[in-house]
This record gives sequence, C-alpha cells and structure tokens, in this order.
Amino acid sequence: MIHPHALVGLFLSVAVVLGAAPLLLAWGLGPKKLNTRKLQDGERETATLDETSIEFEPEYTLFALVYVVCVVTAALLLPWALAYRDLSIEGVAGAAVFLALLGAGLIYVASKGWLA
Repeated sequence: MIHPHALVGLFLSVAVVLGAAPLLLAWGLGPKKLNTRKLQDGERETATLDETSIEFEPEYTLFALVYVVCVVTAALLLPWALAYRDLSIEGVAGAAVFLALLGAGLIYVASKGWLA
C-alpha cells in the first residue's frame, strides 16, 4: 500500500524534473560564446526611428487591460450568479467584496482619465 503523501511527492518530483529539464538542456547544449548579434537590442541591425516606424501608445495597453479585467469579472461572477440561491451569507459577502474591489479599481482608472 502506497502512503498518500508518497503520491504528492511523486507528482512534485515529476513537476520539478519536467520544469528543470528544458532549462538544463538549453544551458548544457546551447552556445557558450556571446557574439555581437546576440548582444544587440531586438532584431534590427540599427535602432532607427524614421517615418515608417510608429511609436506605440501606452493607452491602448491600459484600455486592453481594463477590458480583460471586465471580461474576467464577468467570468468570475457567473458561478456566483448560478449558485445565488444556494449561497450562504459568506458567499454573498465574498461577492460583495469582490465587486467593491473591482468598482474601486474602475473608479481609480476613470479618475486617472485612462478610459477616455
């Protein structure tokens, strides 16, 4: 009979081996010498900014992050909505705290003007 904690140790050791194996293989089999091409920034030979290049606006990233937060909120509220009748007072309080934190974050983002 296998002890129940032995299975946890087995899964943990397999996870460590599977996580460390690619890193160790890359370190052992990879090139050791650094050349000038590896030390360059990005993929270009020269770092130029001309009329064909565009500067990335960080507002797009902020807007995308707010969108992702809203989508995740909807996904996380769905189980609470489906089990609303069976929830105890702790479940309703947890949902209320979750919504309050997200509302505070939305108010903060709107006050900074990141949504406009």
